[in-house]
Amino acid sequence: MTSTTALTTPETPPRRRRSASILGHLKQDTQDVQNDQFSSPNPNVSWIHHKGAWLIHIVIIGLLLMVYDALPAFSSELVWTLTNATYVFGFYIMFHYVKGVPFEAFAGAFDDLTMWEQMDDGDQYTPAKKFFMAVPVGLFLVSTHFAHYDLYLFVLNLAICMVGVVPKLPISHRLRLIVEEEDVEPQPYESTVDHPKLDSHSLKN
Repeated sequence: MTSTTALTTPETPPRRRRSASILGHLKQDTQDVQNDQFSSPNPNVSWIHHKGAWLIHIVIIGLLLMVYDALPAFSSELVWTLTNATYVFGFYIMFHYVKGVPFEAFAGAFDDLTMWEQMDDGDQYTPAKKFFMAVPVGLFLVSTHFAHYDLYLFVLNLAICMVGVVPKLPISHRLRLIVEEEDVEPQPYESTVDHPKLDSHSLKN
């Protein structure tokens, strides 16, 4: 004689669910992290206060103008717009996208900070930061002038200028796109399929 019973089997663990992305600021560094940050001068950003560090940006803009102007297919309007875009996006990658330092002397204290956030110990409106903020604004004004105030190029250069200025504002300091994730614990379920259970009498038969 056979009887049936319901078997309880574990459910396959569900995939991780991801919540909506939000903008948020990094938490304040712990005292230990701050001690590591101030243990010695940070060579990753200390060069910005050396002689010629500001001048090199003007030189780079001049070289970009010479390169693009040497291409016969480019008009003066396009040359200035490309110069503006190349400088701003190159600066963005270097100062606002790449994080950390290429040195191991700080025990990872700067791993979550961009070069701009490392500058001047995070202080705002320092002379260096004012200069680097003024350059894309000035480049936008000059590019707009040499583009003869063409509406399309004006909008394009304005958008490029925003890319160069907004990440430098205090409101953008330590601002990140945060994706919150949560794991769902697997819940066992009771199978609805009846499986035969053999007793000792049926095994003998």
